[in-house]
Amino acid sequence: MRSTTRTASAAAAFAVAAALALTGCGSGDDSDKAAIDKPATVEKQKKGGTVLDQPFSKPDLTLTDTHDKSYDFIKETKGHPTLLYFGYTNCPDICPLTMSNIAVAKSKLPKEQQKELRVVFVTTDPKRDTPEELRKWLRGQDPSFIGLTGDFDSIQAGARSVGVSVEPSYKKKNGDIVSTHGAQLLAFSPKDDKAHVLYTEGNTDPKTLEKDLPELLKGETP
Repeated sequence: MRSTTRTASAAAAFAVAAALALTGCGSGDDSDKAAIDKPATVEKQKKGGTVLDQPFSKPDLTLTDTHDKSYDFIKETKGHPTLLYFGYTNCPDICPLTMSNIAVAKSKLPKEQQKELRVVFVTTDPKRDTPEELRKWLRGQDPSFIGLTGDFDSIQAGARSVGVSVEPSYKKKNGDIVSTHGAQLLAFSPKDDKAHVLYTEGNTDPKTLEKDLPELLKGETP
């Protein structure tokens, strides 16, 4: 285990990750009703992922994929190394950057390992992110990425079960629609289908993921 990797319980990781990662994907001002202030007492996370003492089980989510078919997240990803991220396609910054970083790191893996990896993007803005919109957006990242949409309440409950805060989309004064969501990336092990490692905003650069993915694919903690 790298000395730069921090270990935390699931509860502590949720508190820290939520404070660090909750983001409205878009610019705003102090008058925005969903503006989030990061507590000054929260220490900035070191480079790399957080290893959880109490790993998260996979969220019980059955949603609609980009082919307009039902997708049972637990069943479909069972036994596969899986990366899970909650975001939305109209996000101008964090979401596309995170998915692009994953795509770059994934491309460095051997072909067989690429086939084993499941990368799942669950929208936090299901009213706008239809299966067709998700399909078009993810095609520009990596055609193998799995996009899911569906009932917001189900998505929110599934996200909260793994420590990711998701709030309903809202419209700003200038007309922009913002979806406020946690920016954690969860890595589920193929050995027990639990998330032993999570990455927060700023810790998903391609070099970090490229270094960590081979170990995560084997069910080990980097």
